[in-house]
Amino acid sequence: MKTKLFKLSVAAGAALLAVGVQAQGFPAKPITLIVPFAAGGPTDKVARDLAEALRKPLNGATVVVDNAAGAGSTIGSAKAFRAPADGYTLLVAHIGMATTATLYRNPGFKYDEFEYLGMINEVPMVVVGKPGLAARNWSELSSWITQNKEKVNLANAGLGAASHLCGLMLQNALKTELTTVPYKGTAPAMTDLLGGQVDIMCDQTTNTTSQVEGGKIKAYAVTTAKRLGTPAVYKDLPTLQEAGFKDFDVSIWHGLYAPRGTPAAVVKTLNDALKAALKDPDFIRKQEALGAVVVNDARTNPAEHKKFVAAEVAKWGAVIKAAGQYAD
Repeated sequence: MKTKLFKLSVAAGAALLAVGVQAQGFPAKPITLIVPFAAGGPTDKVARDLAEALRKPLNGATVVVDNAAGAGSTIGSAKAFRAPADGYTLLVAHIGMATTATLYRNPGFKYDEFEYLGMINEVPMVVVGKPGLAARNWSELSSWITQNKEKVNLANAGLGAASHLCGLMLQNALKTELTTVPYKGTAPAMTDLLGGQVDIMCDQTTNTTSQVEGGKIKAYAVTTAKRLGTPAVYKDLPTLQEAGFKDFDVSIWHGLYAPRGTPAAVVKTLNDALKAALKDPDFIRKQEALGAVVVNDARTNPAEHKKFVAAEVAKWGAVIKAAGQYAD
């Protein structure tokens, strides 16, 4: 018995030593951040800013972004889920990490089986309209929508996209069913809004800010419980709660994840690097310029972020089921 216990202790010690050696040498090659959306979109912008901020705390390691778009973020997320569990392939995902559990019968991954590294930011959303809309404010826009609901086109970036989810809640709040126009990504949706092919969209400030600042589209209301202080272009916009839609509070968050089975020591190294990146003044400045709020609370810890996502699964599952919108 003693011999057997001794052998087990030696084996356990060797395993711990191997993990320690692996963590000490990490990273020894470039790290890839998979973004499950097209280049140029809101999540892509967050990921590219994060890649830059992660380099210093990871001892100058090269961090690159790989866009693997399609199927409402499930293609890229599944790609990251199946990647080697060595810390060199990570996933930057948004709220879709929670909503795919309801939207898709078999998305190719399980949200609760990733190694959670921590939350990155929260992004407010804003209701915007095409150029030339006669409505001057939210009150006029909401009246126009309800009076012309058969003619109003509501754009979104595809099933499961942030704009799709916000659009569902907007229609529910207005008690109005609109013609929704799904696109294969945020960029083409915004292009058609700019061109007047669609009327309105509810999207992340990371995607709308430059267009609103340039006067190319008009912003009408924000989706958060409180008004936005920055960027300045949004500071005078009302919240939808102020407009009478009780409990309307929608922000889109982003998080960082690793494949299941990534060694604990590597997870800790990556989490430490993430926390350092979230305190980088340049990263904070870039995010604030887009209207995003960098997270600095307990959700930057893996366990707390995982708990938060589980609550989001329940919250959005109810919204999606009520709308009856599912993918195959």
